[in-house]
Amino acid sequence: MSNVLPNLRYTEQHEWVKVEGDVALVGITDFAQNALGDVTFVELPAVDQQVQKGDDIVVVESTKAASDVYAPVSGKIVEVNTAIEDEPEAINADPFNRGWLVKIQISDQSEIEALMSPEAYAKHIGSD
Repeated sequence: MSNVLPNLRYTEQHEWVKVEGDVALVGITDFAQNALGDVTFVELPAVDQQVQKGDDIVVVESTKAASDVYAPVSGKIVEVNTAIEDEPEAINADPFNRGWLVKIQISDQSEIEALMSPEAYAKHIGSD
């Protein structure tokens, strides 16, 4: 059973979002990292890059596949987790803490409301 944390929002594409004021901390869910298998490489976006909700912003490669990670909200990339470039396996070991990917300064707060609640995401992945 995949871990779904109660203090986060989720996307149908298996990204998690932790809202901290006007910044969204983004990563992939426990369900996603399980499906990918052992993560071997991460390609992060540039800081200060403008993104629109739904843009592909990160590439995560694993022993099974390469997968795009999509922006759950529109805004500007204000920070990337460079530590995972050297330690991509942190995404498997700790997807909600050490395995975070990017921080996006949110340009439209209403987009947060469109994200899935923990309960809705658990139902989406069949873990309810």
